[in-house]
Amino acid sequence: MKNKCLIIIAFSSLILNFGCKKAATENVASTAVSTAGTEIKMDGELPSKESIPKLFDEMDFQQATQCYLWGLPIVAFAEWQQQQYKTFKATSNDLILYNNYNDRLGILTANATTPYIVSFIDLAANGPTVIDMPAGHTAGGLADFWQREQAVIGEMGPDKGKGGKYILVPPTMKDFKAAGYFIVPCNTVNVFFGFRTLDPDPKVTETLLKQVKIYPYDKRENPTATRVISPPAGKKWLGIQPTGIAYWERLHAILQNEPVEERDRFFMAWLRNLGIEKGKPFNPDERQKKILIAAAEKGQQMAMANSFEKRFKDVKHWPDKKWDYVMIIKDPSQHADNYDEFFERTSYFYEAVTYSKAMITKIPNVGQAYLGSYFDNTGNWLDGGKNYTLNVPANPPAVNFWSITIYDVATRCLIDNPQKNADLSSRKYLIKNADGSVDLYFGPKAPAGKEKNWVQTLPGKHWFTYMRFYGPTQAYFDKSWKMDDIKEVK
Repeated sequence: MKNKCLIIIAFSSLILNFGCKKAATENVASTAVSTAGTEIKMDGELPSKESIPKLFDEMDFQQATQCYLWGLPIVAFAEWQQQQYKTFKATSNDLILYNNYNDRLGILTANATTPYIVSFIDLAANGPTVIDMPAGHTAGGLADFWQREQAVIGEMGPDKGKGGKYILVPPTMKDFKAAGYFIVPCNTVNVFFGFRTLDPDPKVTETLLKQVKIYPYDKRENPTATRVISPPAGKKWLGIQPTGIAYWERLHAILQNEPVEERDRFFMAWLRNLGIEKGKPFNPDERQKKILIAAAEKGQQMAMANSFEKRFKDVKHWPDKKWDYVMIIKDPSQHADNYDEFFERTSYFYEAVTYSKAMITKIPNVGQAYLGSYFDNTGNWLDGGKNYTLNVPANPPAVNFWSITIYDVATRCLIDNPQKNADLSSRKYLIKNADGSVDLYFGPKAPAGKEKNWVQTLPGKHWFTYMRFYGPTQAYFDKSWKMDDIKEVK
């Protein structure tokens, strides 16, 4: 009994002593540093009064970086749309033909081998809009401004390449009906329409373009002519996400025109604290402006890491090589089983635009396949001041053709070099080796006698590349054809 009492007394003393020590600790001010680097002074277990504003600043900053990532797809389309409207003087009913190297310098990771034909259609201005597509060897589609595929047009679409009339219906008119048309209910007010002509003959492209028509449905009896416009020669333009405060200005402007979806309501709540709100002008105070500029810079750094050093599962086409799948979004809807593909979407739309099922086909001999490389074989970033080589083995797995294209890391656009060339492809007269393979070269200067197989890079700038297979064959999917990494030549 005596021992039992002693145990109880000792245990009670331990509790009392612990309580006293804890109370003493709570009355002493301390300093804590958050993971973001903000120094917070604590008043016992609470942040001190003077630290509260710092915490709100950090909260707004962290949320702004995620809003930057969230907005990448819609800001990219909105900026490109404004370039077409303001720089090219195009309207919703016009087509822009990006036909050559200079035309495409402002497009995110454009291919350099086939013409692009693009229109940005404003359904608020047009109402339901008709696209009259002629028969032809084409691949294209429609996307909303969050870059979700709305419809496939061309050989892989409902018209099967035989032509047809499509009606784009605004989000507020989902029940719209019209006989004899392919009806496309759109999620957003602004819509991207783009296609490529797959016939290498430029005369075929020219003839086909003259037959494409875009016009408001209510003017179908007497439609206005659809112009085909080329980007103005010698005029610099960029259809990519702006930097700094301009990013937020573009985001604010496009959000005014688009419906808010259920999945985005929390992001809209975060943006309110930063001066971006639907139905209100964008007039950030100095505090908000400082946070937004810093968050755009940090957000872009996060986007670079997320795109160029992908941490997604099974992202490598060949596990022991440095060729990543570029198309990591599982479905054009951006929906996965229990979540939306936020980081996958961010990764792709920071470095590219447009996405369709044809780009992720698993059926041999149709669609396209894309692989990206950002490092040499030793794991170093690809440096424009160094020389590299890549061996493309014989019999590349492409029914139509293959191409490799070089992009500037800063803009994610075609490299703007004095050579005025950014790609090499099986459509070009490349020098082949005796075994049928091809050695390609990348660097500031061409190796002697290898000029046909060379793309010029720029010292002081990093670059990355896409390898495209048009009509990927079974050898691509079963990985029986294998390509090595890009290697530095010293």
